[in-house]
Amino acid sequence: MPAEPLWLIELFARRQSPTVGSIDVYESQGGNDLPSTGDFRSDVKDATIEIIQYLYLHDSPFTVNIYPFLSLHGNNHFPIEFAFFDGESTWVKDGDRIYTNVFDANLDTLVSALDKNGFSNMTIIIGEVGWQTDGDKNTNTQNARRFNQGLLEHAMSGNGTPARGGPINVYLFSLIDKNAKDINAGTFERYWGIFKFDRKPKYELDLMGKNGNKGLAAVEGVRYLSKRWCVFNPDATDLEDLPDSISYACAHSDCIVLGYGSSYNHLNPEGNASYAFNMYYQVNNQNDGNCDFSRLAIVTDEDPSDKVCQFPVMIADGSPVMLRRGALGYFA
Repeated sequence: MPAEPLWLIELFARRQSPTVGSIDVYESQGGNDLPSTGDFRSDVKDATIEIIQYLYLHDSPFTVNIYPFLSLHGNNHFPIEFAFFDGESTWVKDGDRIYTNVFDANLDTLVSALDKNGFSNMTIIIGEVGWQTDGDKNTNTQNARRFNQGLLEHAMSGNGTPARGGPINVYLFSLIDKNAKDINAGTFERYWGIFKFDRKPKYELDLMGKNGNKGLAAVEGVRYLSKRWCVFNPDATDLEDLPDSISYACAHSDCIVLGYGSSYNHLNPEGNASYAFNMYYQVNNQNDGNCDFSRLAIVTDEDPSDKVCQFPVMIADGSPVMLRRGALGYFA
């Protein structure tokens, strides 16, 4: 292979590299949770420092993803108020530094690790941070708005964290839901979006960080298919295949909202079946052949939604937000 031209090597060296670090590479030391004791884990420290050195020499930031929700999700004893920004309780006292939220505590643990290893002036960017609206007992629109609005206000206030003042550079995760995303890490993984897939906002959010009335704007001109739904057939008598039919429908669509702690967990067995059948029906472009399930399902023009549970209708071809055919997430 011929050697790369010198200009190409220099160009690569000068560009800012958006390498994302994991919060797993740093931790508090000495068996406590004080951010000031933060350092990089001994088993990965050499490799981590080598990467940081490269970024530092080329004037690139250290980018890290921080998920306060995961602290709550992974520990039943974690104080939920510590995950948000509007609490006043002192959860961690580190010398003269007071921590009222886990985001600051986590970020300052990284600040301490960088300081200890000679990178005190390195820019830090939060590559992903956010809160989900479904898939877990602590994920809903109220908590998502509370966290994200608090995050924006905090990041743009200029106060910074107890260990590092100034604005905080954050990328809010994410813009839209991903209804086909892998859920090995958790059923909540599909619902980080601040918009639904038809680009309607899920909740009010002032992106200026002022908690004002400047809400998110929905995309105009979205067109949907006919108002038809696939539901459980109330006249069905042979229910032997019902569990397998529901499993099949969910495996080929998205039924996460029916799970424990999710927003539609209140539905009865017939409601669960109807929701699963309808999701499969909508994913398949309202094809009548996909609403049968051995006569366990029927098509109806009566909306089965209730005040909490919305049975979706698919976005029509040619709509401004239409995705590629066959993808999930077409729903109203």
